[in-house]
Order: sequence, then structure tokens, then C-alpha cells
Amino acid sequence: MGKRNKTVQIIILAVILLLGGFAVSSAFKKSETPKTGDAIPNLTLQSVQGELVQLSDYRDKTVVLNFWGSWCEPCEREMPALQSTADDWKERGVEVVGVNAGEDALVVENYMKKVNVGFTMLLDQKRKAIKAFGIGPMPTTFFIKPNGKVHAIHVGELSRDQLNAYLQQITGT
Repeated sequence: MGKRNKTVQIIILAVILLLGGFAVSSAFKKSETPKTGDAIPNLTLQSVQGELVQLSDYRDKTVVLNFWGSWCEPCEREMPALQSTADDWKERGVEVVGVNAGEDALVVENYMKKVNVGFTMLLDQKRKAIKAFGIGPMPTTFFIKPNGKVHAIHVGELSRDQLNAYLQQITGT
């Protein structure tokens, strides 16, 4: 009986050590979601018009990358500010790009008409961009420099003044 107890104790100890090792390695594992100063993931998403768009297509431009959903009230409130920013900054090489969280093209198209926006809208129906960028609350907006690196990340609703301030920091204007 003593030999059997010792075997069980060794197995339990081995399991505890394995779980403990996994927990420690997970705690020190580098996060793969982009933070300020990191390059953004180069994902391919479909636009509302059905075209495939790679995020690297925006290289050499300043990008306002806004993650949103039609069910999100703060997202809807900030849409006019995003559209004004798209209109005002386009001549200065700034692209405003929306990434919709999991909805289909028809829902997004109807929503765009409802809130009167026409900037580039990408669909993330499988939520791969949401996962790759580590998006939690929405709206979340990434301000991306022309070199493809994150300048700032803003979680929550943005005003027109905040959008302008971030873009002035990036462009120096």
C-alpha cells in the first residue's frame, strides 16, 4: 500500500509542476497584440464593396483605424467626427478606415447610409482583426504612423478635437 501511495504522490507532484510551469511561462509570454510603438499586423480584410484590402496597402499614410459595431452607441456618436476627419485630412495623406466587428456587409452598408459616412469600411466577420489587435471595449481607435507603427491607441469615443490632436502629433502640423 505504501508503494501505491508514493506513486500517486509522484503523479500529483508531476501534474502540479507541469501546471505551475505552464502558468509561469504564460505570465512571461510576450503579448502579440500591438502596443504603442509596435508595427501593426498585416491582415487582409474585405471591404464593404467586396474588395480584399491588406492593411499594408496603407503604408506611407497616416491611418486612423477605428474598430466599431452597429450596436455600439459611442461608436455611432463618433461617426460624424470620423467622417469630418476623413474629409479634412485626406489631402494630407491621412486615411480613416473603419473595421466592423463581426457583422455582414448588408448590415454595415445600411448603417453607413443611416449615419452618413463614406470612408473606407472593412469587415471583420470572423473577428480575426479584433483578436490580432486585442480589441476589448468599443470603439477602439489605433493611430498609425506612415511607417506602419502604432502612435497611439484610444479606447472609447473620440471627439473631433481629440482626433485632430492625435493627427497633429503624428503629422507635426
